[in-house]
Amino acid sequence: MLRAPDPPPFTWFNREGRSPCLIVCDHASRTIPRSLKNLGLDPDHLRQHIAWDIGAAWIARRLARRFDAPLLLAGYSRLVADCNRYPGDPAAFIEVSDTIPVDGNRNLAEIDRRNRLEAVWHPYHDAIETALASRGAPPAFISVHTMTRCMRGREPRREAFTVCWNRDGRLAVPLLQRLRARGDIVVGDNQPYGLDIGEDYTVPEHAMRRGLAHLQFEVRQDLVSSPDDAAYWADLVHDLAGDLVADANLRQEHHVWP
Repeated sequence: MLRAPDPPPFTWFNREGRSPCLIVCDHASRTIPRSLKNLGLDPDHLRQHIAWDIGAAWIARRLARRFDAPLLLAGYSRLVADCNRYPGDPAAFIEVSDTIPVDGNRNLAEIDRRNRLEAVWHPYHDAIETALASRGAPPAFISVHTMTRCMRGREPRREAFTVCWNRDGRLAVPLLQRLRARGDIVVGDNQPYGLDIGEDYTVPEHAMRRGLAHLQFEVRQDLVSSPDDAAYWADLVHDLAGDLVADANLRQEHHVWP
C-alpha cells in the first residue's frame, strides 16, 4: 500500500535517549498514503482534529528532549488505521468523524483493512514492543495526546489538561495533585477522556500488560498553536513528573490488568 514518496509508518526521535522512560505519540501525523487519495476528504479536513492530534508531536518532541527519552511517533493519520484502537474495533477505520463523512473508509473490505494494518498499524506497535523488550529495568511509559476544544454540537471544553488513567495511578495521581495545587489550570481527571480498557490500545497493551508505570495525557489543542505553546506544556509535565519517572522503586512492575 505504501510506495515512494510515502513516509515510513513510524519515526524515532532521540532514539538513543538515556532516560528510564519511553514516550509514544499515536496520532502525531495527518499523512494519508498517496494510494488512498485523501480518503475522499477535502484537504482542509485533513488539517483538523479528525485527522490527527494537533500539536501532539511538538509536545512529544520537547518532552523527549527534556527527559532525554526515546520517542516513537506514528507516521500516518488516525483515519487510515487508528493506532490507539484494536484492529477489530470499527473505530479503527472510522466512517464518520465529528459529523464529517470519511468516504474512503465506508464499506471497507476485509483485505483493505488488513493491508492498512500491515502497512501502518503493525509496524508502529512492533517497534514499541521491540523498544520495550530491549530495555533493562522497567521504564516509565508516556503517551502524548491532544484534544479539540469543541466537538460539533457540544459545549466547549473547559479542561486545559487531562490526565487519563485506569487502576494504576502511580504517575497519574501525583501529577494530578501537583497540577491542581498550582491553581492556574483547569485539570481533568479522566474528563473529557479517560484511559478506556478495551477501547484504548497503546497504554493497556504495551504498558499495563507489563505492569509498567505509565502516564497518558491530553492537552487542549487551542492551547498548542505553536512550538512555544507546546514547550510550555511539555516543560510543565517534565517539571512536575520528572522525579516520579526517575524513581526506580515507583517504576517496578505492578500488575493491575488484565
